[in-house]
Amino acid sequence: MTDDLPLLVFSDLDGTLLDHDSYDYTPALPALAALHRVGAGVVLATSKTAAEVAPLRAALGLTDWPAIVENGAGVLDAGAQATGDDSDYRRIRAILATLPAGFQGFGDVTAQDVADITGLPLSAARAAQQRRFSEPGLWKGDAATLDAFMTAAQAAGLHARQGGRFLTLSMGGTKADRMGALIARFAPRTTIALGDAPNDAEMLETADFGVIVANPHAPPLPPLRGEGAGRIIRTTAPGPHGWSQAIFALLHRLGLIKEAAPDV
Repeated sequence: MTDDLPLLVFSDLDGTLLDHDSYDYTPALPALAALHRVGAGVVLATSKTAAEVAPLRAALGLTDWPAIVENGAGVLDAGAQATGDDSDYRRIRAILATLPAGFQGFGDVTAQDVADITGLPLSAARAAQQRRFSEPGLWKGDAATLDAFMTAAQAAGLHARQGGRFLTLSMGGTKADRMGALIARFAPRTTIALGDAPNDAEMLETADFGVIVANPHAPPLPPLRGEGAGRIIRTTAPGPHGWSQAIFALLHRLGLIKEAAPDV
C-alpha cells in the first residue's frame, strides 16, 4: 500500500472477475499484473462468504487489501482469515422462520444441494454455507407470495438484494456502503468498479469509472447514471475476458499505461 494511492479497483466476482460457469479467472491475470505494476489496489466485492474469499484473495495476490463480502453485509480485513462472530446470520435465520414460506436459503439445504445449484465443488459449497452476515437463496413460491414475503421481511428489519443468481437477505449494508467507507480510508486518486448484476449498480455509480461486464446469462442492466457521459462503460466480452479488456482500456485512458492492451 502507499500513502498516495493512484487507483483503487472494486470488483464483483461471479460473472465479472470469475467466469460465470467455470469460475476461472485466468484471462484476468494480465490485467491484475498491470494493476500491480501501477501501484493500484484491488478490493474484491462479492456475495461470497469470507470463507470463500480468503483463499481466492490469496491466490490472486490481493491479501494486502480488504474484501467486501456477503453482498456488502460485511468486510474481510486485509490479511484476515474467515473466522468471526456469526450472530447476524443466526438472527436472520430466526427471522426467516417467522416469514411466509417460499424462500429456500443456503441454511435450508445440504452442501451437495449448494454445489448442484451453483456448480461449485463440494468443498467450495461448504465454504459458501459458512455465513456470518447474510443468507442467499432461491424463491420457490409464486410472484404474489413473494410480494408478501418481501413486505414481511422488510417489516422484520431484513434487507433484500437480488444478485445474478440469488436473492440475499441481510441486516443491512451494501457493496456501495462498504466501498464508500474504504474510499474514505484509502483516499485513492481514482476509483474503478466492475460488476454484472443489479446488486452492483450502486457500486458502479459510486466509482469514478464503472464497468458493466457483459453477462449473457441474465438480462442486461438498464442504463446507469453517468453511462451517457462515458463514465460508465459496457464490455462486449463476458466475465474475466471483458474484465481484462476494460481494465487495460481504463488504465490507458487514465494515462497509467502506454502499451496497447494484449489480446485476452
